[in-house]
Amino acid sequence: MRFDWAIKRLLRQKANFNILEGFLSELLKEDIHIMEIIDTESNQETETDKFNRVDILVKNKKEELIIIEIQNAYAIDYFLRILYGISKAVTEYISSGDEWISVKKVISINIVYFDLGRGEDYIYKGITTFSGVHQNDELQLSNAQKRLFKKEKVQDLYPEIYLIKVNNFNDKAKDTLDEWIYFLKNSEIKKDFTAKGLMEAEEVLKVANMEDKDRREYERFGEVLSDRASQALSIRIEIEMAIEKERAAKEKERAAKEKEMKNAEKEKKNAEKEKKAKELAMKRTQEAQETAITAMIKNTNLSDAEIANALNLPAVRIKKARKKIN
Repeated sequence: MRFDWAIKRLLRQKANFNILEGFLSELLKEDIHIMEIIDTESNQETETDKFNRVDILVKNKKEELIIIEIQNAYAIDYFLRILYGISKAVTEYISSGDEWISVKKVISINIVYFDLGRGEDYIYKGITTFSGVHQNDELQLSNAQKRLFKKEKVQDLYPEIYLIKVNNFNDKAKDTLDEWIYFLKNSEIKKDFTAKGLMEAEEVLKVANMEDKDRREYERFGEVLSDRASQALSIRIEIEMAIEKERAAKEKERAAKEKEMKNAEKEKKNAEKEKKAKELAMKRTQEAQETAITAMIKNTNLSDAEIANALNLPAVRIKKARKKIN
């Protein structure tokens, strides 16, 4: 099995980016995080226009477009196909009227299994730089442009092209990127390989290399595991719902008790308030009666019995008040 099977079959499912992210991270020497895999057949603008068919087109976290092409058959004009794919990607992801800063950076990665051009290396990288005709200096971005583009060099704005000539590799893996090239060439992953994404790729290899009967059994086993996981999920959800229901009932009971306690506390406070009001009213009534008794004793010649009868008070109280006055 070659790498194109792993990419086209596994990663088109858009459920697992680990293999492709691992390969891109090793090739580009940075941690690549794929945000989405984009539809790989662009729309024709006219009936005579070419389709822009690419094997994989992804957008990474930096909003860059990454094209991955796997070419098995010999194509003498493949260099121009690369240019066409990049051009279409650039023009299709900017709308009329948009500022030029909206132009996406494109990285084109081409894995070829034929002899493309003349060269002894197995990995080539193409970038765009501007060299002075007279001074032989390299054109740089101004500080304002660096701030606007958030780039350090002119070449960071332009497409990057990677050519991987798989058949030129000598099968000696010197680093983790070479481990990937070895895999692309031999459909084999050695036990001591540690490159990012290769562990997941090995699982794909195991399934792909099975006999049809074994693969069906393996897939059936996967379905059984999925069914069991679904059953476990259902049970867990039912348990969680039961726990939530019990929790809600306890919360309701707690809220009712809390409300009952608040009402009891409120009634207690109201009773105390009412008691204090009655005590105050009684005190004021007694003070008023004392004032009336004193006034009648001092200002009239009425007897204790007559004052008691007039104020509707016990005669004993009038007698006590008279003793205090005298």
